Amino acid sequence: MADKHLSSQFDAELSSISTRVLEMGGVVESQLRQCIYALHHLSPETADQVLALEQRVNRYEVEIDHDITSTMSRRQPTARDLRLLVGVSRVIVNLERAGDEASRIARMLKSFIEAGAPRSLPVADLATSAQHAADQMHRTLDAFARLDVQAALAIINEDDRIDAEYEGYFRQLITYMMEDPRTISSSLNLLFLAKAVERVGDHAKNIAEATIYVVKGADVRHTTPEQRESAVQ
Repeated sequence: MADKHLSSQFDAELSSISTRVLEMGGVVESQLRQCIYALHHLSPETADQVLALEQRVNRYEVEIDHDITSTMSRRQPTARDLRLLVGVSRVIVNLERAGDEASRIARMLKSFIEAGAPRSLPVADLATSAQHAADQMHRTLDAFARLDVQAALAIINEDDRIDAEYEGYFRQLITYMMEDPRTISSSLNLLFLAKAVERVGDHAKNIAEATIYVVKGADVRHTTPEQRESAVQ
């Protein structure tokens, strides 16, 4: 009976940690949604709202990391429970970094607006890429919540789409700079914004890789599509 009680306590701790990870993910998603609005409307006020959430995301990371360390030291989990805790640790690191990228976007966007950047530059295209990155983050958190390896695999395989959008946007801005040197400073700011958006997609992919690790015990980082397919079978 005592063993069953301890097992129930352990399950409750794991459930609590997983729930808090998803709460943290919800805050990061909120930051990303606000970034998209700020990009569409060139709204410094909305950018400030993104920055206001930064400390909340950081607190989640510290608190969840503490819970993981405490649980590992007291429970000494094995097999899948250990993989879950290691996977969660990877997830919160990537969520915190995605939140950092959202804050970086907000800060750079405020500077872009305050500098009176030309309205002719393709900010709307960047907002579209940010929407794709936010959608990918939502899907990867859903895959993690359901421990759905097929959904996680699809997210990893689609990461090239955001990379391709970044490369296309880069070429587009180079054209603007060549045609009108007065746009160089503002275009470079947009390139830094675009890189931050691309990094959000990378963090979503990393969370998907952590999901596969939890379920299958396979590390699919830096692997080929064929190797990933084999790992989830």
